[in-house]
Amino acid sequence: MSTFAADSVGLVTPQRHSFSEPLQLTCGKALAPYELVYETYGALNAAADNAVLICHALSGHHHAAGYHSADERKPGWWDSCIGPGKAIDTNRFFVVSLNNLGGCHGSTGPSSISPETGKAYGASFPVLTVEDWVHSQARLADVLGVQQWAAVVGGSLGGMQALQWAISYPERIRHCVAIATAPKLSAQNIAFNEVARQAITTDPDFHHGDYAAFGVIPKRGLMLARMVGHITYLSDDSMGSKFGRELRSEQLNYDLTSVEFEVESYLRYQGQEFSGRFDANTYLLMTKALDYFDPAAAHGGDLAKTLAGIQAQTLVMSFTTDWRFSPARSYELVNALLAAKKQVSYLEIEAAQGHDAFLLPIPRYIEALSGYMNRIEVTA
Repeated sequence: MSTFAADSVGLVTPQRHSFSEPLQLTCGKALAPYELVYETYGALNAAADNAVLICHALSGHHHAAGYHSADERKPGWWDSCIGPGKAIDTNRFFVVSLNNLGGCHGSTGPSSISPETGKAYGASFPVLTVEDWVHSQARLADVLGVQQWAAVVGGSLGGMQALQWAISYPERIRHCVAIATAPKLSAQNIAFNEVARQAITTDPDFHHGDYAAFGVIPKRGLMLARMVGHITYLSDDSMGSKFGRELRSEQLNYDLTSVEFEVESYLRYQGQEFSGRFDANTYLLMTKALDYFDPAAAHGGDLAKTLAGIQAQTLVMSFTTDWRFSPARSYELVNALLAAKKQVSYLEIEAAQGHDAFLLPIPRYIEALSGYMNRIEVTA
C-alpha cells in the first residue's frame, strides 16, 4: 500500500543525460561535454503533444514534485502544482523538470570536475545566459522525443526562460506560462544581486572562486547573500504577520551582536541552511543570468518588436505584494504582447506573501493556473 497521497506523483528517480556535442554559449565560449539532470512525471502520449517543461528559479533544481524516498520529509519544490489532478495534471501531461546547466544539483556546473584539469571548474566555468539554458533544454527535448512543448512554465527566473523559449523556438512551444517575472531586471534588482555577489566574493574563503582547491567554502558570504535575497522574496506584511517585533527572550539585552528578534533568528537559519546546500559560484552565475536577461535589447529596447515572432499563447500572472517582480513589470510584458497582436491572458492575484507567492498553494492562484492548463489541448 502506497504511503503517498492520491494526488502525488509518488517516488521519482532523477535521470541524467550526457551531451558530447559542444554547446556554443552567448559569452563566446563552448561547453563540452556536459550533463543535465532531470525528472519526469506522467507519460508522453503517442502523439508526443502533451509535454510540459518546468523551468526553475534562481536556487531551484530538477526535483519539482514527488519524493526521492519514502523517508523524504518534503516533496519537490512545486509539488503543490504538479501531480494527478493538480494544476499541472500528470494524468494529462508528461512533465519534465531539470536542473539548469551551471547548477549545483547534478547538472554540469562550477562544482563539477573539468575533463581538462581533473579538478572542479570553479571560477573557470563559463558565464551562462537564459538563452544558453533554453538552447540546452531544446537539446534535452530532442533526446526525450519532444518536438513541441504543450507548455513551458516557470516562475521568476523560470518565467524568463519560458519567455525566451517563445522567442527562440516559436514553433516548439504552444503555451508560455510566465509567473512573477519580468522582461528584464530593474536597476534595483540588479543592485540587490550585486550586494549578494559582493557578500560572496569578499568572503576570505572565496579564493577568487577556486575555494574547492583549498577545501573550504565561502560560507559566511553565502549566508549573507541568502539573507539579503530572502528579505526581497517576502513582503513587509508577510514578515510582519510571521514575526512582528517578537523577541526571542522576554526583554532586550542591549548586545550589539546578539540575535534578539525572531526575524533575525529566522534569517540566520535560512542563511545557514542555504550555505550547506548551494554552491557559491553557481549563485554568482545564476544572478548574472538574471541581470543579463533583456531580450528586447536585440531590437533597440522595443519589446513588442522582440515578441513579434512568437506563436505561443501566453499566460502572465503576478502577485499584488511582490515588490521584487511587481505587477507593473507584468503589465509591461502584457502590453507588449498586445501591441504585437499576440494572444495573452493576465491575472493579478491578491496575495500577502510577496515574491514567494508563486511557490505557495494560494487558492485563487492554483484555481487560475488549473483553469488555464486544463484548456490546453492534448491528444487523448
